[in-house]
Amino acid sequence: MLTRRCFLKYTGGTTLALYAGGHVMAAIPGGSLDPNSIPKFTAPLVIPPAMPSTRPDYYEIAVRQFQQQVLPAGMPPTPVWSYGSASHPETFNFPAFTIEATYGRPITVKWINELFDANKNYLPHLLPVDPTLHWANPPGGAAGRDHRPGFLSTPGPYRGPVPLVTHVHGMEDVGDESDGYAEAWFLANAKDIPDGYAREGTWYATFKQKAFERYRVRWSTGTATFRYPNQQRAGTLWYHDHTLGMTRLNVYAGPAGFYLIRGGPGDVVIDTRANQPAVLPSGSYEIPIAIQDRSFNTDGSLFYPETRAFFDAVTAYVPTTDVPPIWNPEFFGNCMVVNGRTWPYLNVEQRRYRLRLLNGCNSRFLVLDFSAIAGVQVSMIGTEGGFLPAPLNVADSGYRLLMAPAERVDLIVDFSGVPAGQYVLMNAGPDEPFGGFPINPNARADPATTGQVMQFRVGPAVSYDRTTPAQFMRLPAIPPYPAASVTRRVALLEEMSMYFADAPVAALLGVLAPDKAGFRTEKRMWDDPISENPAVGATEIWEIYNRTADAHPIHVHEVMLEVIDRQQLNPVNNLPIGAPRPPEPNERGRKDTVIAYPGEITRVRTTFSHAGLYVWHCHIVEHEDNEMMRPYAVGPIPTPLA
Repeated sequence: MLTRRCFLKYTGGTTLALYAGGHVMAAIPGGSLDPNSIPKFTAPLVIPPAMPSTRPDYYEIAVRQFQQQVLPAGMPPTPVWSYGSASHPETFNFPAFTIEATYGRPITVKWINELFDANKNYLPHLLPVDPTLHWANPPGGAAGRDHRPGFLSTPGPYRGPVPLVTHVHGMEDVGDESDGYAEAWFLANAKDIPDGYAREGTWYATFKQKAFERYRVRWSTGTATFRYPNQQRAGTLWYHDHTLGMTRLNVYAGPAGFYLIRGGPGDVVIDTRANQPAVLPSGSYEIPIAIQDRSFNTDGSLFYPETRAFFDAVTAYVPTTDVPPIWNPEFFGNCMVVNGRTWPYLNVEQRRYRLRLLNGCNSRFLVLDFSAIAGVQVSMIGTEGGFLPAPLNVADSGYRLLMAPAERVDLIVDFSGVPAGQYVLMNAGPDEPFGGFPINPNARADPATTGQVMQFRVGPAVSYDRTTPAQFMRLPAIPPYPAASVTRRVALLEEMSMYFADAPVAALLGVLAPDKAGFRTEKRMWDDPISENPAVGATEIWEIYNRTADAHPIHVHEVMLEVIDRQQLNPVNNLPIGAPRPPEPNERGRKDTVIAYPGEITRVRTTFSHAGLYVWHCHIVEHEDNEMMRPYAVGPIPTPLA
């Protein structure tokens, strides 16, 4: 199969679609269901309600498999996984219901892996699992778990019980036992786990003991209980699976949801007209929106590549070559799915709304384009770490907003000047890896499919809008980080096959080491000794050297980042070139995910205040799952229990 990436590579990107028999084919390949055959804007947007608690400040949340009408009515339902309240079966939905948290009020969540059937026999993965990566590897037992296994012949996909561990993305100052460490996974408590399989990851027992010592909570088989402090600025977080070498597949299958923190000093907005508290849209006028790309088969099932040949036609794999047989370096779905439905519509009134947007795609960078909505006013008021220093008028950027995978934006969208009618939110991003602006016009999202996100149906307001216009909002000040005492140089790298030209076999992280002419890069694998080890309380600057051809969204667990600047990189000696440029206007708040552009040094600052073992990684999850993730420790480097 000639993929879109290969097609553009070999043709120079000179056309937008392939032609056969005079008919335009889909711009990017996918499953057996043609995205052009899916009716658009026929189903309303689902707005996930709040996740019910089991008791105050305590939740029991499970992952289960179920069928959901992701495609329009009349088409087959889709088997998916997602979270729900274990005692409320009706709450299981893709995406999951929203966890509502209050500043300064910790909550406890018992996460339960219930990927088994009615007879408690385990359910295999919905998608093809590549067992040749460095992954959780339950078949390896206690000695071989969390390793890259060896093979005498090319294996097929893993079909055993599925490991899970949940990470609340953006949670600050959380104990490492509650962060969702990639080697702290656990299997469902199924009755047919094969003999010799590891039921938990390498770090599960260590964190189980730590959770008991800190919080007196006991973890039972198939579960883990985490405590979230909620001591940070109010903001839009999200939760999703984080299992070693499987995140791309587990999240693609569905388990993800919003986690909102409200209240505290970081949530105080003033209306400058009267110097009184501002009124922000709330209730049905505040809407979390998760944008994802997926592909489907004609039976309604999710499609994800079952062979590396899908990506670049390479057909010789481990152990004969160094190419993994199933892993694809990136994947782009050919359908847009918003809050669990393909191309939904949202009825809105001619008034202001607060939209909390998440790019939940595996690899796709979005460029959300509001320009087709006549008369709309869009103001960005927040990012991952809460409010910006001041509202940002998105009209200044042509009504377009770049969002990398895992980034969130908090918007005030004012429809009061929009004539009644139907309008489409567009996507002007690429159907391929993002390398920065300008985007090659021939690589832009297919205007008939992935170039459309959702529809707004604008009608009259039913009541007076008492909310504060964005231009009159004074947002809360952002406390500055202290001066940095350490500058750390880290690298983004790519490893190419020794057997095939232009065939990536892994995405890597590394460090910069001095040499005579400047700096050299040194790659680091997941299981190499920890190289990033800040002291407790230290403020550091991380210089991220991107030596690859693509932009990468870099996420550091446990902390929020301040973008300092970016600077061109000399590819010969890794020294900076020219003057640095300041962060983009939409990056001037606190962030947990920062875009590192190719051929540049991206500088960020943060304070590491909580001791423990965490990770940092690229949030293109195909990269994360194949070595573009590294552990880091704050304070003493811990070791797991034997």
